[in-house]
Order: sequence, then C-alpha cells, then structure tokens
Amino acid sequence: MTTVHCKSRVGAPPGYFATEAAGLRWLEVPGGPRVARVLDVGPSHLDLERLSTARPTSADARAFGRALAVLHDAGAPAFGALPPGADAGFFGPLDDPLPMVAGAWDDWPTFYAEARLRPVVEQGRERGMLTADDAALVEAVCARLPRLAGDAADEPPARVHGDLWSGNVLWCPEAVLIDPAAHGGHRETDLAMLLLFGAPHLDEILAGYGDVHPLAPGWRERVGLHQLYPLAVHAVLFGGGYVGQTRRLLAGLAA
Repeated sequence: MTTVHCKSRVGAPPGYFATEAAGLRWLEVPGGPRVARVLDVGPSHLDLERLSTARPTSADARAFGRALAVLHDAGAPAFGALPPGADAGFFGPLDDPLPMVAGAWDDWPTFYAEARLRPVVEQGRERGMLTADDAALVEAVCARLPRLAGDAADEPPARVHGDLWSGNVLWCPEAVLIDPAAHGGHRETDLAMLLLFGAPHLDEILAGYGDVHPLAPGWRERVGLHQLYPLAVHAVLFGGGYVGQTRRLLAGLAA
C-alpha cells in the first residue's frame, strides 16, 4: 500500500501546487532519475508518495549522475519553457515562493538576463535586500553573459529540475527528485546547484554524468555564473550573509 506525504498551504499562490505536480510529471523520462509520484493535487495541497530514505553508496551516486544526463537530454521546447500543465513558475520555499519568469527564449544568455537576473534584482529591491548598485552590477554581468557562457553558450535547452540542491534529492537509496522548479534551462545550472550546498558522493555524480554526456570545456569556471540566481534568491528571501555572497559573486563576474 502506498502511504501519502501531503504538502499543503492555505492561500498558496494560484497554480503553485499544479506547477509542482506538472514539473514532477515532466521530469519523469525513460532512463532518467526516479521522481516522487504525484497522487493528487489541488489549489492548496499536493499529495505525493511517502518515501523512506537510506544512505546512498558511490554506485547509487554514479547511477544518479548518468540518469540526470539522460533527463537533461530529454530537452525542452525553449529556454524558459514551463512543463505542460503549468501556468506559472515559482522558485523558493513553500511559505514564500518567488515568482519565476517563464516564456520562450532562443538562447541561454538572453534568457538568463531577462528571466532570471533582472527579475531577481528587482524583487530584491522591492524587499529592501538589494540596491541600485546591485542592479548596476547585474546589468554589467548581463552585458558579459555571451562571453561568460563560454563553450556552452550554444547548447540547446535542457529539461532541468531547476532547484537541484541536495535537499531536493532524496536517497532511497537510489536518488529520487522532489520539489522542482522545472523548466527549459541550461544543464550546467542543475549541476551548479548540487555544488552550491554539496551532495553525497558528488564526484561520483559528476563522473556518472560525464559517462553519458560530458560537459563543455571550462564548465567548472562557469559554476559561479549558474549559482548567481539561486544565491540572489537566498539574498532576497533571507538576507544576512547571502547578500554579501551575492555581491561578491556579482563583482567577480562583472569585472
């Protein structure tokens, strides 16, 4: 018998749980990672299968890396595209998710500037966490994005989880994906998120990924670029040290 894990929030933003459910279903591809199964969804709740976690082995981690590459290679119609059935995008915790701009962009640098960096700095200014000086640094980074994207600038849109920090990978002991911000994005973004807060057997995850679809040269130098948006979201939502981290990263990328 399947037991149920219920996520609920009265007054959740319209479409929040429908978007999460659509994302989970979209991320389930043949050969890809296991995804938490959606049992029911409504305006103020999402029911998922309840999962029992265990300690992963290095073999589990390498298998996850291979499966993640398969998921990314399933592709998306465009950068910024949402999963079928999702009408709005969200990024952040259940109690305070930020709107995530969606649409259709032909290239990643333009998408990252228009749908991620400029909106998040405006969200930060509205909340008093970021300033006009931060916005100016973001504009400097946006101007450099085609060069900063390097050898990966022309990659096609990947089918990404979008919020792939270690807490959104449950080990049972095989990896199971939860809590996506799924969209058409850059595959390096998911890997940069895993690197942001660490993950068990991270080297094995990366090795497994490379077994299936090696990353473009210089990807390690681009990790900070892909971490800029999630760090800025943390600055907007939580302030504190995340603001300083975001500013230091912005200054380095803008130089």
